[in-house]
Amino acid sequence: MAVQNGRDLLIKMDMLGDGTFETVAGLRATRLSFNAETVDVTSLESDGGWRELLGGAGVRSAQVSGSGVFRDASTDGRARQAFFDGEIPRFQVIIPDFGTVEGPFQITGLEYAGSFDGEATYEISLASAGLLTFVAL
Repeated sequence: MAVQNGRDLLIKMDMLGDGTFETVAGLRATRLSFNAETVDVTSLESDGGWRELLGGAGVRSAQVSGSGVFRDASTDGRARQAFFDGEIPRFQVIIPDFGTVEGPFQITGLEYAGSFDGEATYEISLASAGLLTFVAL
């Protein structure tokens, strides 16, 4: 597999709740992480005293974050409104030449910044809020 452009890792937001996804504007950096809690089932009978984990158990989650230049685009307004309304819209994370992760996410952080001699920037953080699907390319 060839090396991929980081700019091709995209976060898309369902703009109308009807599956119409648009790329979140202005992002320069994005990050997707998956997590799985373990369920320890170790007992005195565990082979050799090694820890045993219960497969398929525990809570799985994903976090998405991005930062970039504030563009005041339609996606910025939709993200802001979803945050203040406590909505849980659907998002897609496009991983170039690998696949797409899709599902409901809550916007857990929205930060704006700027300096007198620079551009206005923002950061967004998302937490998975339900079943996620992965479709490989």
